[in-house]
Amino acid sequence: MRADARKNRDHLLAVAGAAIAEQGVDVALRDIARRADVGLATLLRHFPTREALLDALLRTGFDELTENACALETSDAPGDALVSWLRDGVAWTTEYRGATVLMAAAIEDPESALHASCVTLRAAGARLLVRAQEAGAARDDIDGADLFALIAMLAWLGDQPSLAPRADHLFDVVAGAVLTSTVSPC
Repeated sequence: MRADARKNRDHLLAVAGAAIAEQGVDVALRDIARRADVGLATLLRHFPTREALLDALLRTGFDELTENACALETSDAPGDALVSWLRDGVAWTTEYRGATVLMAAAIEDPESALHASCVTLRAAGARLLVRAQEAGAARDDIDGADLFALIAMLAWLGDQPSLAPRADHLFDVVAGAVLTSTVSPC
């Protein structure tokens, strides 16, 4: 990709990220183009569909969360590593209003552009969970799919204006329920 095209693409992604953080994943593509000071055709040339734009935007975050999970796999405290990753996952997902709905749909749809990233992310979290379970730090009646659902649920709370002030407290409650009594959720 040419340097100017890469610069335009990166600018569009930055503007789209800000727009989605403010208005949610259903923000009009025309509004994103207007904010980026380009025509809709320019936006569509880089990202032919909304899903292509969201995939490019969200994939970086998914990849970072996956890398973080891999790094945490060597932690001396598997329960703490799991909670740390869970907290990062919730924080990142909350950053993009409405992303939880996309993630939940993409994990079930192999044709989705986001499917592979979501599956990889869920698998990375599942490895942390299994490691914590094997160490006796996490309950053994949940799996990676449950963990992925908990991230979606906790991120959804952050998207709700009336519940957002309680999100941190409820995160601690949920983390405490995932962990055994020998590990602190904080």
